[in-house]
Amino acid sequence: MNDLRARLDAEVSKVVIGQRMTTDVLLAALVLGGHVLLEGVPGVAKTLQARAFARASGLDFARVQFTPDMLPADVTGTMALRGGELTFRPGPLFSNVVLADEINRTPPKTQSALLEAMQESQVTVDGVSRALPQPFLVVATQNPIEYEGTYQLPEAQLDRFLMKVNVGYPSEENERALLALARSGVSSSTLEDVRPVTNAEELLELRARLDGTTVSDEIRAYVTSIVRATRTLPAVEVGASPRAGVHLLAA
Repeated sequence: MNDLRARLDAEVSKVVIGQRMTTDVLLAALVLGGHVLLEGVPGVAKTLQARAFARASGLDFARVQFTPDMLPADVTGTMALRGGELTFRPGPLFSNVVLADEINRTPPKTQSALLEAMQESQVTVDGVSRALPQPFLVVATQNPIEYEGTYQLPEAQLDRFLMKVNVGYPSEENERALLALARSGVSSSTLEDVRPVTNAEELLELRARLDGTTVSDEIRAYVTSIVRATRTLPAVEVGASPRAGVHLLAA
């Protein structure tokens, strides 16, 4: 895992400077089967980070630009008439890494289209459940300071994310390094220099190793005490769910 971590960071750092922690979180979520919410102001490379990570991982990538008029079928897929027969046309969810860009710009009805996919790695269309490719990772982004035309993510949606990362501004040193990267005019750095350094088979093998890790009773008791404490704190409106305990233990 440490070797893979170093390989991925070396590739992603070719186009994204100073975001190693975000790369670590994305790798952990990918191996665990979890999902990540990236929150930050525009221009801090949230989208570029997801694209570079997917390319370095050697996995299929799809980007969904969420808008107020988007329908659930635009994400999951729909039944289409082809050659006189109804056939399923897969949506962008049928990729290994799915970027849900500006997820809070679409209504809750469309946001909820992700719930089954994020929890069960499948989507149900026209009464038929279809498995998603493995590994499967949803990387969602949102802007914390813009409220016009946005919808608050429901608790059920937030509970599906393994981790949330606050993507801030780079340090002065990193910002100078960013300005030294090759680019065409104001366009982002090219992803052509980022090469795949792993594949789905290696990532799934790491997941199998993780699943075989022995956890002591003391660790389980400690995680349980942390999760339960959040439910009694006056400053916390909604405490951590049992799912949060599972996520914390796995991470």
